[in-house]
Amino acid sequence: MAAPSLLNWRRVSSFTGPVPRARHGHRAVAIRELMIIFGGGNEGIADELHVYNTVTNQWFLPAVRGDIPPGCAAHGFVCDGTRILVFGGMVEYGRYSNELYELQASRWLWKKVKPYPPSSGLPPCPRLGHSFSLYGNKCYLFGGLANESEDSNNNVPRYLNDFYELELQHGSGVVGWSIPVTKGIVPSPRESHTAVIYCRRDSGSPKMYVFGGMCGARLDDLWQLDLETMSWSKPETKGTVPLPRSLHTASVIGNKMYIFGGWVPHKGENIETSPHDCEWRCTSSFSYLNLDTAEWTTLVSDSQEDKKNSRPRPRAGHCAVAIGTRLYFWSGRDGYKKALNSQVCCKDLWYLDTEKPPAPSQVQLIKATTNSFHVKWDEVPTVEGYLLQLNTDLPYQAVSSDSSATPNMQGVRMDPHRQGSNSIIPNSISDTMNSAKSEHTAMKGTSLKNKPELKASTDSNATLHSSLATNASNHNSCVVDMLRKNEGPHTSVNIGVLSSCLDLRTVIPETSVSSTVSNAQTMVTQQTIKTESSSTNGAVVKDETSLTTFSTKSEVDETCALPATKISRVEAHAAVMPFSKETPSNPVATMKAGERQWCDVGIFKNNTALVSQFYLLPKGKQSISKIGNADVPDYSLLKKQDLVPGTGYRFRVAAINGCGIGPFSKISEFKTCIPGFPGAPSAVRISKNVEGIHLSWEPPTSPSGNILEYSAYLAIRTAQIQDNPSQLVFMRIYCGLKTSCIVTAGQLANAHIDYTSRPAIVFRISAKNEKGYGPATQVRWLQGNNKKAPLN
Repeated sequence: MAAPSLLNWRRVSSFTGPVPRARHGHRAVAIRELMIIFGGGNEGIADELHVYNTVTNQWFLPAVRGDIPPGCAAHGFVCDGTRILVFGGMVEYGRYSNELYELQASRWLWKKVKPYPPSSGLPPCPRLGHSFSLYGNKCYLFGGLANESEDSNNNVPRYLNDFYELELQHGSGVVGWSIPVTKGIVPSPRESHTAVIYCRRDSGSPKMYVFGGMCGARLDDLWQLDLETMSWSKPETKGTVPLPRSLHTASVIGNKMYIFGGWVPHKGENIETSPHDCEWRCTSSFSYLNLDTAEWTTLVSDSQEDKKNSRPRPRAGHCAVAIGTRLYFWSGRDGYKKALNSQVCCKDLWYLDTEKPPAPSQVQLIKATTNSFHVKWDEVPTVEGYLLQLNTDLPYQAVSSDSSATPNMQGVRMDPHRQGSNSIIPNSISDTMNSAKSEHTAMKGTSLKNKPELKASTDSNATLHSSLATNASNHNSCVVDMLRKNEGPHTSVNIGVLSSCLDLRTVIPETSVSSTVSNAQTMVTQQTIKTESSSTNGAVVKDETSLTTFSTKSEVDETCALPATKISRVEAHAAVMPFSKETPSNPVATMKAGERQWCDVGIFKNNTALVSQFYLLPKGKQSISKIGNADVPDYSLLKKQDLVPGTGYRFRVAAINGCGIGPFSKISEFKTCIPGFPGAPSAVRISKNVEGIHLSWEPPTSPSGNILEYSAYLAIRTAQIQDNPSQLVFMRIYCGLKTSCIVTAGQLANAHIDYTSRPAIVFRISAKNEKGYGPATQVRWLQGNNKKAPLN
């Protein structure tokens, strides 16, 4: 964690949508990137549900329906998947609730639920300021404040320390309340405390941690409940314990419990007897407890002044939500003017990155040309940008720097919530080809959610996903195809007496399979392909009558085998797979990558980039990236170099957030294309017929000459795949000039069902011209979740 002076708070500005009015006593939970807020009060109790999208920086009011609960404050609020439970709280001054509501956030449907009472004892009484914590299929209720008087205008407070367990039904509904028998000394009665649940990785025993609260005075004690043995204890801690407080927040990220804000006594005095009790004193102090070592660490002390408004001002009754490793804080009150009998509420939204982001996935290839790559990588949540780097074995030769095309970005502060945040910073990549430019434009701003599932238009059960291969050089990333003499595809590369090299680089298409594709290499699907490669494991393409695999490492290195690929379906536009080789598994590549300096391609706001140039390191520099607190290198002062045809480049990417640059991804390696090879077939369709299935495709949009033949391949079952499911073995099932073929039921009976994502049969189709075979289109024909033979 960063030192206190280096905490990089960010205040969110320029958001859109209906912003909720400032309040306190509200609660919030997170569902993926959404922060969902309910209740609270300020000039009346709020009854609406507000949602903030942390990715799009938008507030919205969902159209809820069903048994909509009344507004409440200081209630219990937990999230289990996409359902939210609300328990208790103050529904009007002096009147508290013990009702339970469930919200199905996938439909914004409210439902009032009635759990069974405990087998012995009474159900929880109406209350506010309690803790309500979820672990597994159970919620744990502790403490709170009850009103002993039946007259809501005559408030007789009673602090509680009772403990209940609520069992949930799977998906929706609840079973009932129970009163667990606990051991040890029970914490004293309290309200407006916090409770979190944490389970160490090396221990299967979850524990609930209760901190602070109010019982006539603020508390600073820490209690632990082992949820397996139901034993209370008071752990001994190290470090500086935060000041006694109530109305604070506690959030768990990793093994740390972060405590922020709250109401604290004036200089350690009891606020009830202090001469300064005309105002409640809030704090902006910020600490965390390492739940593994029981050590407190102060990040912002109570005495630190903030004259620059660089962090949230003191507050209590606010809400805090953890999304990934980022903490969001919204609203709350920063005082109470007794003379005016009014609250002073904050209206601001802040976030703080608590640690550097994790390493992204390997860089994946969407498309390669003779002088550019279109690449992407999996998104990392709650980051502000990505640093993409490359290196190569070629000597670096700079091209003239174009200052007009590369604005001076030095000192620019990246704001991920600014409108139009999908732009590249800086604009360092040239869109040199029309097809690449149109693809790049189509990718900008593409939503990763709610894309329609791709279906084969001829059969509702024959869903297929396509993936194109990149036409990097036929001298690299080759797949051995052991063929009978004078049969099958041959290229300019001879590997052995009866072998040839097939350029089957796997790249994902980016459009609907059933639609007409104008450019075979500018399509998007709903998948992500992840590569797990090694220098000795390649996907092997085989003829029907010849089944051969690599036998030695030298043979693999010579032929540059296609690495085994894993294909995982996601809900949105696709990812792509290179013929990457991970450096750690290749000593030669490791040495070369280590010898060559890494150069910046640029800093990108989203997870895709069109790469045609990179920036050269100043002489004697090991790295040009200096991103501490969001400082960006001044690329306009650096020289650039163009990519060269037929050349291998290694890529790595790192995510950036308020804590700086995270670790780099594993290394991927791609080659730019050699001119003259045909493009990949497009618009693949699958339909069933009496013989098996009918497989058809469209010719490449860029044949680069006459197409001499096509080859289609089917991934088949072998003992080799059983030992290593990620290594696919292909059998050629068609070779000819037609753009369609019949795959018989007998051939399909030998098909390998790929379970790396949704079960699917894998086909590859490639075209050959006078120069040789170009990239292949890979198709995954989804089979459902059973392991029956296809066509059943």
